[in-house]
Amino acid sequence: MPEFVADATDSDEAATDLVVVTGVSGGGRSTVARALENVGFYVVDNLPQALMLDMAQLAFQAGGAARRTAMVLDVRSRAFSTDLAGAIHALRERGFSPRVLFVDAEDDVLIRRFESVRRSHPLQGDGRLADGIAAERKLLAEAREQSDVIIDTSHLNVNQLRRRVEELFGGEDVRRLRITVLSFGFKYGLPPDADYVMDARFLPNPFWVPDLRDHTGLEEAVSTYVLDQEGAGDFVKTYAGLIAATASGFEREGKRYLTVAVGCTGGKHRSVAITEELTAQLRDMRLSAHSSHRDLGRE
Repeated sequence: MPEFVADATDSDEAATDLVVVTGVSGGGRSTVARALENVGFYVVDNLPQALMLDMAQLAFQAGGAARRTAMVLDVRSRAFSTDLAGAIHALRERGFSPRVLFVDAEDDVLIRRFESVRRSHPLQGDGRLADGIAAERKLLAEAREQSDVIIDTSHLNVNQLRRRVEELFGGEDVRRLRITVLSFGFKYGLPPDADYVMDARFLPNPFWVPDLRDHTGLEEAVSTYVLDQEGAGDFVKTYAGLIAATASGFEREGKRYLTVAVGCTGGKHRSVAITEELTAQLRDMRLSAHSSHRDLGRE
């Protein structure tokens, strides 16, 4: 294991955003881990407690995306101990500023969750579910007491828990829906990841205009020809309004990426011009959108 950089300043280590996630089995650690990934954390699941400092050092030295690292501790790990406070103290002595998130839930809720998936509690042994939960609570008592944030998931569904984590550990930008407006040609097949499909084939095809045939929808002459056709403006405006109206709902439901596919026959003229215009209008509405052209140059 490489040695920690001894002459790094405290501000350097503090710039490494560390989150330690622990809590009761069935409380929602997996959902928390996925939510942290959504907001840009590098997540290390089921990390032995003894390796926390080593992981923090590696994250510091790696820099970049690794500077935001979440370590998920599982009581089922053989290396788990009750001395989480000592491990956190060791991190702080090295200049790190870890935040500890503890997920919890009421006993009767945990029992229902385990019964619904027909799983035994990891500490249950030959006893009852309640025995395993009680044993785990005893093991985790100090960790809960030392936590910076406790989230009780008893009355939260998956989406509500995810939103709560993103509110605590993410910024507004990372929680935003990112929209890809994708042009394509129907003759090459539908994009399999499309959430919306727009059909621009109702517009006259520039392919049949000799001066435009060899050009693309990225060029002004073709774009102007397409967008000046009757119905083109309303077509783009209507879809932009539809996407804008649904964006906040998609965000609330945890969707982070939306693909809007715009098709014409070959994916060269009409769909490309419409894609560029739709992307511009979505950006004007302060949505995070970018354009992509799947079949451009394929003919």
